[in-house]
Amino acid sequence: MPSAIAIDFVLLAAIWGSSFLFMRLAVVEFGALPTAAVRVAIAAAFLLPILLWKRQGAVLVRHWKPVFLVGLLNSGIPFACYAFALLYITTGLSAILNATVPLFGAVVAWLWLRDRPNASRALGLVIGFAGVALLASGKASFKPDASGVASGWAVVACLVATLCYGISASFTKRYLGGLPPLVTATGSQIGATLGLTLPALWLWPAQTPGAGAWLALVVVGVLCTGIAYILYFRLIENAGPARALAVTFLVPVFALVYGVLLLGETITPLMIGSGLVIIVGTSLSTGLVSLQALLPRPRP
Repeated sequence: MPSAIAIDFVLLAAIWGSSFLFMRLAVVEFGALPTAAVRVAIAAAFLLPILLWKRQGAVLVRHWKPVFLVGLLNSGIPFACYAFALLYITTGLSAILNATVPLFGAVVAWLWLRDRPNASRALGLVIGFAGVALLASGKASFKPDASGVASGWAVVACLVATLCYGISASFTKRYLGGLPPLVTATGSQIGATLGLTLPALWLWPAQTPGAGAWLALVVVGVLCTGIAYILYFRLIENAGPARALAVTFLVPVFALVYGVLLLGETITPLMIGSGLVIIVGTSLSTGLVSLQALLPRPRP
């Protein structure tokens, strides 16, 4: 991997890994829906001037309906789900569950686009979802805790988010092929903002959030959403979608480190083991690694 691509790859993983930290800092004061709404609004405000500077505004106007719908599927609903989850589970656990995005993407593509997986990819799906079940069995409980909410629902929220990402990927491939990436990125954030504004205003916190919470949202909106999108699409262009997709595997590493150093979270052997199982399954299910490559070759 060329050095410039490697730098973009690691930088993107580090940025996306930090998004769980900043959302955790914001959601305790804003609440789940307001956190998600402000995040996408800031990202839209950051990306829109770039879109207009690139003179791609007319393209967005022509395709605004499907692009805005993708915004709800790829940003609005997932960001709200993760914000809710981060009220009850750690940032590291949320990031590990986020690594299942390619698994759901492969399942949705199979069912919707008839992209039937071969034996190696099908085995990867089984392994990946087995890792999710293992992780959930040790970390998720549906018995209410002291706050009256069961942590199991937070895990479910993360999986709903990853399912939405998977649906969004197939929808984009089917209906938005050929659109400039900046148009999809900007329009999706605008669509998510429009979809979340009313419920966010309805659930806006009675007590004004502090400066630290606002700063966290500015960072997650500009850095972890706006700039991250630019890096991601540049990585797709320079390295191809397969390598760009692999950034999902590195994100939990950064999220776990940030959680331990800055939030005092703990990493358990179950989290590490389950995360490795999920990554192996995801690698197989997306075709990044074949089953033959994992098996030892016979000696001549």
